[in-house]
Amino acid sequence: MEVNNAIGCRKSAVARVYVSEGAGKITINGRDIETYFPSSILRYIVLQPLNKLEVAEKYDIKVNLDGGGFKGQAEALRLAIARALVKINPEDKAALKAEGFMTRDAREVERKKPGQPKARKHFQFSKR
Repeated sequence: MEVNNAIGCRKSAVARVYVSEGAGKITINGRDIETYFPSSILRYIVLQPLNKLEVAEKYDIKVNLDGGGFKGQAEALRLAIARALVKINPEDKAALKAEGFMTRDAREVERKKPGQPKARKHFQFSKR
């Protein structure tokens, strides 16, 4: 049985995915997808590449997720799954790229600067 792996990142979340032939079971950090992502919106984000290619019941997916929040983790996982599916079948890349699933969202949190309360915000100027 061949196992394909891929990595997806979003903000500070990192998803490592191991895809193998199976019945469509998704395990995230040893837990089922329904318990890890109780929100149906986040589950929908994760399953978008599988539903687009109509292979949701064809592969078992084991995931190691680390860092970030719920949304960042879901989007990192979507990218990792899309990359793994392209490794399995390179012809699927055009369909996934058209939907935007192959693009790494590179936006990161800007660092806080000294002498300021936040990254861009300044303390109130006082003339007197």
